[in-house]
Amino acid sequence: MSGLEIARAEDDAAREACFAIRREVFVVEQQVPESEEYDALDASALHVLARRGGEPVATARVVLKEEGRVAKIGRVAVRRIARGSGAGAAVMRWIEGDPAVAEVREFVLEAQTHAVPFYERLGYVVEGEEFLDVGIPHLFMRKANLQK
Repeated sequence: MSGLEIARAEDDAAREACFAIRREVFVVEQQVPESEEYDALDASALHVLARRGGEPVATARVVLKEEGRVAKIGRVAVRRIARGSGAGAAVMRWIEGDPAVAEVREFVLEAQTHAVPFYERLGYVVEGEEFLDVGIPHLFMRKANLQK
């Protein structure tokens, strides 16, 4: 996607932009209760923000688990105005190439079922049975870190 800038959200303003995208996508569009959208992991997670022309368009967060061997990607959200533009895939690739996750052995995520084909195109594989998270059907997915 031309003109897309992706970086870690390291200051309060950038993190708030990430939270605003999540609020727009999950709380407003998907009607996830705000109390369920934000959690204690937000304080320690790596937040990623994509901007186009300075405008925040996509975000995701990464939580390192199992003593840094597993990177759990979550809260992947793309604003409606940027859907279909490649912003979501660019954020995922950026995360997978970030030096902060260079030593992880695998990436995991819990995908909303409608998004499974998107993640499959990025090399993620479904494991297990469908489950509900905040009333939305999800599937667990995994991908080996091929950079390691």
